[in-house]
Amino acid sequence: MKRFLPLLTIGLIFLGGCSLEKPPAKLAEEIQKAEKPKEEAVAPAPAAAPAPAAIPTDPALAEGKTVYEGGCNACHDAGMMNAPKPGDKTAWEPRIAKGEETVIKNTINGLNGMPAKGGNAALTDDQLTKAAKYLISISK
Repeated sequence: MKRFLPLLTIGLIFLGGCSLEKPPAKLAEEIQKAEKPKEEAVAPAPAAAPAPAAIPTDPALAEGKTVYEGGCNACHDAGMMNAPKPGDKTAWEPRIAKGEETVIKNTINGLNGMPAKGGNAALTDDQLTKAAKYLISISK
């Protein structure tokens, strides 16, 4: 056992000295950059991301957008638990077909994975109604 300990120590020191200075992801990025010709590095920047939706002119829809961005967007933007994404006409079409009042009722009372009031009991029925109408308006 005493003979094995010095060999183990030397082996660990050797392996420790061979470690990479940069994480493998950074190393891969540098390799890719080095392989590209200089002309590609000067290529124009990609088009800017689309601007966020403008504030609706209707004050009720504007307040609905504010309520939506205050918490509803956490699940709906990500499509969490099949929450319909804003503007996704295919996902919203069957919901809108049931009628605006049904969508509002489901927003207030919850449906499937969505808790009542979207999990925010501090929101009033009026605020939730405006948020639902805002989502419907951008998803038609």
